[in-house]
Amino acid sequence: MNGFPEGIERGFAAARQIADAVLLEGYVLYPYRASAAKNRLRWQFGVLVPPEYTAQGGEHSHQRTECVMESQRDDRLAVELRFLRVQRRTVEQATEGGGFEPVEQLELADRVLAEWDEGVEERIELLLPVEELTGEGVQHGFRLPGVGGTELLHEHGSAVGRLVRRREQVDGLLRLRVEELPGPYRAQRLTAEVENVSDWTPGLGAGREEALPRSLVSTHLLLGLEHGRFLSVADPPEWARPAVERCRNERTWPVPAGPEGGNQVVLSSPIILEDHPRIAPESLGALYDATEIDEILALRTAALTDREKREARGTDDRAGAVIDLAESMPPEVLERLHGAIRGLREITGGGPDPEQPWWDPGNDPEVDPERDRVLVDGRQVGAGSRVLLRPGRRRTDAQDLFLDGRTAVVEAVLHDLDGSVHLAVTVEDDPGADLWRAQGRFRYFQPDEVTPLEEA
Repeated sequence: MNGFPEGIERGFAAARQIADAVLLEGYVLYPYRASAAKNRLRWQFGVLVPPEYTAQGGEHSHQRTECVMESQRDDRLAVELRFLRVQRRTVEQATEGGGFEPVEQLELADRVLAEWDEGVEERIELLLPVEELTGEGVQHGFRLPGVGGTELLHEHGSAVGRLVRRREQVDGLLRLRVEELPGPYRAQRLTAEVENVSDWTPGLGAGREEALPRSLVSTHLLLGLEHGRFLSVADPPEWARPAVERCRNERTWPVPAGPEGGNQVVLSSPIILEDHPRIAPESLGALYDATEIDEILALRTAALTDREKREARGTDDRAGAVIDLAESMPPEVLERLHGAIRGLREITGGGPDPEQPWWDPGNDPEVDPERDRVLVDGRQVGAGSRVLLRPGRRRTDAQDLFLDGRTAVVEAVLHDLDGSVHLAVTVEDDPGADLWRAQGRFRYFQPDEVTPLEEA
């Protein structure tokens, strides 16, 4: 335990499972080998680079979180800043003279080692009275010194090589400020800013590879109140909506986390999440997603050759853990990953009724996606209808939001098992629309997210 009050620590413990998924998002991707092309461009989320690099690298040195909270008298705010620090690992082979020389790869009996950037988790923890954060607020600077080390590699009792690891110095700053909001409710706006203030000037031609070891990676915050609560940014109470809409969040998004129904803890993440996000209970590994994705990855991982598995184990301990998990997964656990429909649990009481046959829309004569119509703004909409796309605020899919204001043609009206209606559409000015239509691949919107136009 780290000294946080017991109530906050319980909330943080529940939220850390999601925070760990954010921390390791994209850390190492299938096929989990350093040589794979998609594992050579990494660290896509929450990267805060040194300020001198922002002009030439197109990335940012700070992120900002703002949210509304209702603290109690003598309340305290717990802050846990979490991020990865890049640790550069190189490989050297032993020479006959007793020295070592750099090599691209070193083959051992159980693994194949190559150059790789490892991620070392760092945490900055604060516990502060809320009243100290008013006015100018509090600034907390931190320095993580550069460190290095070597790991000798032995086979058959002799040194065959070594791993050389190096972490660069990283300096950061955490700013916290609380502003009282006008009105009959005792509410405050909390501003939390994280900044990389490392004094590093990139040399001529220096690129992202040189900046990453001096950066904060997958940066996110856990915020907790000892007695009060935070208000949802996505769904605040009506009295707080104007204040919430004035909050400014830059490169991060705060959501209530921790136990369902409680708002004592907020996770401010560089990845947009829904309120009270949860890890699928079927998911066994931290680097997997959930249900069918776990199933596919487990099957694909099991199909790797022995040498590919050795290379994955030599890439990173976390990649090795995925290989071990896939190899040790019994069939009954693999089967559990297939087909979890959580939206039905409140209706079915947790599972399907064995007396009730499963609904197959393909065999239901009352369902015809190509002829069905749905009433939208007093007009019948179905296959062939032209619509204006207006994705609702409740959606968190950035790809859908990019289509706001575009026109589309409805291809089908689809019905869910839970009674929801979806419109399958193709975007009119999409040059690949004919290809998507031929393959049956569409974009999906609900009826209240479109405005009918004249028929095509």
